[in-house]
Parts: sequence; C-alpha cells; structure tokens
Amino acid sequence: MHYSAHVLLEIGHRIRARRQERGLSQKALCSAAGVSPRFLVQVESGEANPSIARLAALAEPLGVTLSALLEGLGPNVERKTALVGLRGAGKSTIGAVLADRTGCELVVLDREVERLAGMSLAEVFEFHGVERYRALAREALAEILARPGDAVIEVGGSLVTDEELYARLRAGCRVVWLRASPEEHLRRVREQGDLRPMRGRSNALGELREILTAREPLYGLAELQIDTDARPPEVVVRELQASLFRKV
Repeated sequence: MHYSAHVLLEIGHRIRARRQERGLSQKALCSAAGVSPRFLVQVESGEANPSIARLAALAEPLGVTLSALLEGLGPNVERKTALVGLRGAGKSTIGAVLADRTGCELVVLDREVERLAGMSLAEVFEFHGVERYRALAREALAEILARPGDAVIEVGGSLVTDEELYARLRAGCRVVWLRASPEEHLRRVREQGDLRPMRGRSNALGELREILTAREPLYGLAELQIDTDARPPEVVVRELQASLFRKV
C-alpha cells in the first residue's frame, strides 16, 4: 500500500512517540519487530513506505493495535488549510471567515499548545523556554493533523523558522501565506491595541522589515500566497477559496 507523504510523516511521528513513551531504544524495537535499524530510521523520519505487515510487526511491541496506529489517517487529513504570516497578516480574521464559509473547524495552534501545557503561552516561554514550546507545538500539530474532518489552522508567525515543524505543516496541510507590507502589519497590530512591536523600540518598522525580509524565503515555501494589503477579509477569502478550488 502506498501512503501520501504527509501520512508517512504522521505514521513515523506516532511510532517514534510511542517508542519513546515505552522507553524502547531503536535497537530494542528493531529486535522485537524483526526489522533493520536502517528501516526503522526511515520509517520514523517518514522516508519509508512500509507494508501493512511491517507496520503490524512494529505495532505489537509498541503495545498498540494496527488500527489504532493508523486511526484518523484517511483522506480527510488532506483537507486541512494552514494560514501562515507575521502578526498582523490577518490570520485570525481571515481564518474565522474562511472556517465559517466552509463549515470547517477553526484551530489556533498556540491555543492547543496552551491546552497541552496547562498554562499560558507567555508562561511556557518564561518557565520552560522556546524548546519546550516547540516540542508542545509538534505534539499539538500531530494531534490536529490526525483528527478527521476539515480544518482551518492558524499558526504563529515564527513557526516557519522551525524546520521540522514547518515541514510537517506543509506535508499535512495546504499552507497559505497571507502577505502584507511591513507598514500594514504594524498598522493592524496597533489597531488591535497590541503595543509589543513598538514598546522600547525606536525603529519598530525597520525591525519588522528585517524580520519579514529574513522570513520571506520560508513563507515562500507555502503552496499559495494571498495579498491582504488594504483588502476586506471577504474579498481575500473569496480569492483564497477560488485558488484552493482550482488546485483540488
């Protein structure tokens, strides 16, 4: 059986996570399942396309059934849309309108991280640091991608700088970059009453330009790019829906 790339990544993530939960080394799992170390490395990285028989062999020592290992990895996984871009790109507004228009679930990745952590995002960073946040974000994203049904996913602006997390997002979703000029980004966050981009900075706009320039190659890896400058959310969503429909 041939699985799509994002399904292979999800299978690999589940096997690695379950192995680590049970305290098994790769060597121990290979011995119990009768597979080679090279094959297991490829499976856990999403590079191998294992047969049902080999997945069943791996599932047994992991203490899960094959059906549980593959649960939720049907065609619905392919109908998830993720919105990326800097703060002020319009992700929250456009995401809400798109979810309403399409009848999809709207999922905010950072809220899912807070749920898993049992604390606010600010507390995660303060007490545990960026690495803990990224680990939680990977776990949250794996859960979201494994859920059946359509969804619109709003992700933080810096997610694209995490190579592994961004690769998983692109493999499991249709990623859309909501583009805006630095001036528009700053204007919108000011209107929202968010003063963090300006507090204690004499050249907030210049710094924002630098961040956007540095991240543009990463945002450019998105499947679609939609300009949101001076455009009503309804117009952006109509264009987005038309573009997604053409690519189905």
